Amino acid sequence: MMPRIAIILPAFNEEQTIAGTIEAFHAEMPDAQIVVVDNNSQDATGRIAADTLERLGAAGTVIREARQGKGNAVRRAFLDIDADVYVLADADLTYPANRIHDLILPVLNGDAEMVVGDRHSGGHYASENKRPLHSFGNVLVQRLVNRLFNASLVDIMSGYRAFSRSFVKSYAILVEGFQIDTDMTLHALHRRMRIVELPVEYRDRPVGSVSKLHTFSDGIRVLFTIVQILRYYRPLAFFMALSIICALAGLIVAVPVFDDWFSTRYITHVASAVLAAALETIAFLLLAVGIILDSISHHEKLKAELHYLSIHRRSSATEPPAKIKS
Repeated sequence: MMPRIAIILPAFNEEQTIAGTIEAFHAEMPDAQIVVVDNNSQDATGRIAADTLERLGAAGTVIREARQGKGNAVRRAFLDIDADVYVLADADLTYPANRIHDLILPVLNGDAEMVVGDRHSGGHYASENKRPLHSFGNVLVQRLVNRLFNASLVDIMSGYRAFSRSFVKSYAILVEGFQIDTDMTLHALHRRMRIVELPVEYRDRPVGSVSKLHTFSDGIRVLFTIVQILRYYRPLAFFMALSIICALAGLIVAVPVFDDWFSTRYITHVASAVLAAALETIAFLLLAVGIILDSISHHEKLKAELHYLSIHRRSSATEPPAKIKS
């Protein structure tokens, strides 16, 4: 039985590149289902995508998702489309369609739940990317994620990925924007899924195609993502760090209070004493919150693992495709 391949192309105002992207992927994998998610585009993206699919005689469809954000677009596709292997790519001609065979191979062979097209190992992203602050943000998040999960991933934010059905049907998408690329990596690491990275070529957008990323606002999102990673995936470490900061601040504020007491046995810095006591109380509460949330996180991780096992068992119940050799 031939595996069902779905190619997901989220698109927002990509009328300059959507036809070329569809043509490239259809040429490489004519039997795959190509799903374009028109994410509330204000140009002719949806019409051009539908016309291109019809002209090529390609299996596929155009889904319209009015809620803005790549996360919303991917969520809609994952909900509506059923396949054995899912491939996610940007609709801007930045990723090579001819590498799709390499990406899906580990998934088809059962060697990975997620395969990531690594833009960095070959130096392509560094040479093509015209926004150095974006590269800095990528490195910052990459190092944090690798440190927290004891991993050695190279490209945390790649938009070119392949997934098993088990991954897709057990992944709850809670983010709405471009954070979804990082969130997918976190989900796979947190659930101890197998990840394979394959170096792929990357090229900047063609002339006339405009990036939807903005250096300042996306830089803020990177910082927010870092905070969220710590808060959601390492609650004990996150709240313990805040607790230590408050405890140290309370001790600093209490220095004149201790000086009063040891010198005169009388406290004249009453306001400092009240503030120091409040800070130490907050420090204790933050530590207690961290311990409680860490216990809840462990319990939720157990439930998610059982859910993934049930999904994986159902996916494996159908006749698996034959092993494909590279």
